[in-house]
Amino acid sequence: MHHRYPCGSSRRDFLTGAVTTAATVPILGGLASAEEPESKPSPAFANVTHHGGPTEPRGKLGAPGLYPGRVVEVQNPSMIKNGVKNREAINKSMAAGLTKLTGSPDVTSAWRTFFEPGDVVGIKVVPNGQPYAHSSFELVLETIEGLKSAGVKTKDIFVYDRYRGEFMQAGYHKILPEGIRWGGLDPAGNQFQVDFPDFRDDPIAGFDKDAYVWMDLIPYGDNPKDDRLYRSHLGTLVSKVVNKIVAIPVLKDHGAAGVTGALKNMSHGSVNNVARSHSNNFTNVCNQFIPQVVTHPLIREKFVLQIMDGIRGVWQKGPFAVKEFTWEYNGLLFSTDPVAMDHVEWDIVDAKRVIEKLPRVGASGKIALDPLGTEGFDVRQPQHIALAGALGMGNFDFKSPRGRRLSIQHQVVKV
Repeated sequence: MHHRYPCGSSRRDFLTGAVTTAATVPILGGLASAEEPESKPSPAFANVTHHGGPTEPRGKLGAPGLYPGRVVEVQNPSMIKNGVKNREAINKSMAAGLTKLTGSPDVTSAWRTFFEPGDVVGIKVVPNGQPYAHSSFELVLETIEGLKSAGVKTKDIFVYDRYRGEFMQAGYHKILPEGIRWGGLDPAGNQFQVDFPDFRDDPIAGFDKDAYVWMDLIPYGDNPKDDRLYRSHLGTLVSKVVNKIVAIPVLKDHGAAGVTGALKNMSHGSVNNVARSHSNNFTNVCNQFIPQVVTHPLIREKFVLQIMDGIRGVWQKGPFAVKEFTWEYNGLLFSTDPVAMDHVEWDIVDAKRVIEKLPRVGASGKIALDPLGTEGFDVRQPQHIALAGALGMGNFDFKSPRGRRLSIQHQVVKV
């Protein structure tokens, strides 16, 4: 069945329904260590049924990570001017943000807070929004250098997105150093993909039959007797190849989710069959889909560091980037807590929308406020951020009634 995507591109299909909390997930085993570190692929798996709800990461690095509620924002007006990025200024900002977040004396020590020799690391980029607002090449290259400084081998670094075509269209494969592996979980770029093509010659492509999230949620109009439609399987790279992931989301609004940041990059960038989360304007359930997927123990465990690219942001018509709706924000955000990071992002986007005389994202939609007549969904759903927080993925409140330990601490550093 053909579906028309309200985002205006077949890249962004979407879906309906109420969510139940059942997910089949693998259990993490222990990672072997040795005096001469070997690569650490994901450990062996055993199939169990996970009945939803809050899950705790087995390691200290799993979300909300080492620094729950802490978001360091670095503002540097030299990172981009008139559309031209300055790598030296970006690198300086990266160092300032990572050292501030970790309290480390230097940037190499900061990287070693999260990564060590033997790690196999994925770098999750966001290519859509190019050429104006995608994960900046400069940030990707600096992340690679940071991982190498922590002892991660070049052959054990994978730069990827879900969609190989968008990855290549953005040009990442052209700028990566020799030896870095790259690609997409889904080479075909199919939002409704539910089968398992054979990608045995591609270490990045493919989805894991044994690791998935189950929801009573299928694309509107499809056959409810097809049980494949109820599952979103983790990419094999995520479930079986890497043991840690550093994510580089982008500061953007989103027509269905309100904003797209750390959480949506984790959910929609890690599994197949994502179109069911918002397949048309009246069946938008990002509020349920995103929190459900990111609480899968493997996803929660492996995303250990978030570096949000706010060098150039998108304040309307995201997740893609129409130049007139982008602005040079000149900021980078650093956190291990995806909920806290996305709440800060939400506020930044809303502040810009107010300046541009548009309603805040939570009040926008086809049947809500739509002054430009361009909304694709009945009502946007940025509340997925708070709901992920309620499931233990991070801190949502700036002033939590349960004390500072559960509050967001947003610290701005000017460089």
